Amino acid sequence: MKNTKTLYLLTVLLFSGIVLHSSAQNQVIPLWNKIPDEIKSADYKEKEVITDGKVQSTSLVTIPTLTAFFPAVTKPNQTAVIILPGGGYQHLAIDKEGTKVAQWFNSLGIPAFVLKYRLPSDLIMKNKNVGPLQDAQEAVRYVRQNAGKWNIDPNKIGILGFSAGGHLASTASTHYDDKVYESAYKVSARPDFSLLIYPVISMENETTHKGSQTNLLGNNPSQDLINSFSNEKKVTAQTPPAFLIHATDDTVVIPENSINYYLALKKNGVTAELHLYEKGGHGFGLGVKDTSKFWTRDCEEWLKANGYN
Repeated sequence: MKNTKTLYLLTVLLFSGIVLHSSAQNQVIPLWNKIPDEIKSADYKEKEVITDGKVQSTSLVTIPTLTAFFPAVTKPNQTAVIILPGGGYQHLAIDKEGTKVAQWFNSLGIPAFVLKYRLPSDLIMKNKNVGPLQDAQEAVRYVRQNAGKWNIDPNKIGILGFSAGGHLASTASTHYDDKVYESAYKVSARPDFSLLIYPVISMENETTHKGSQTNLLGNNPSQDLINSFSNEKKVTAQTPPAFLIHATDDTVVIPENSINYYLALKKNGVTAELHLYEKGGHGFGLGVKDTSKFWTRDCEEWLKANGYN
């Protein structure tokens, strides 16, 4: 009798377009068959910092991957979010700003994909300025290309970035038409929306996070290179809508990064919401103290208001 009931429930779920995920949880997907502009370096090996059995931080990434996290029940035509952990373009805070965030999205019923992207290095890529962008563009294309099999709406694919990952997310949102590699997919690399959490946006000396600037652009970048990756200058009317948060007391990545991007979006008529919290500092992940701990609630409301949840 129990088996009959289970079979009936599965039949109802399948016919209603709802898919149950089990084995798909935490699926690790290689991003590339052939990594573009790759330089092989035998001494360059990925390093992981592991605490209590969990990978907290990853550096020296050579093989970019997407780790898929699916909620137990996925609705048809669902939103998906690609998550870019921060770490100053030097390492990836893969647990605090990756895995835990994906699990939070799953609690909202939203599939999430954590991108382990290559960090800029002359040792493994021909042009370190665009290596991370190649991975971000391909991640958006990969999820969009495979949206059907995951019950994802190809027009509801967002990108989320923390800190330097926020710079990469805003680069993907403003440079999605830049042809930085040959993709096997014909779909667009444009995210449908961006969630930028204490992001680095600008590469201008007075605003940027110096470590991120140096790691991405080198020690003495030209003004043209600085301009190219100062994403507040690259906003157009076609830039995806954005939800931005920052703490006023962030001294590592100053809030002017988010403020200037928000003003550029507003000037170009792009839907945008900016939350400047009084306290929180930098690197608070899903929120740990002070007013910034409520940002996830604000983000959830923004997603609902814009039809993404």
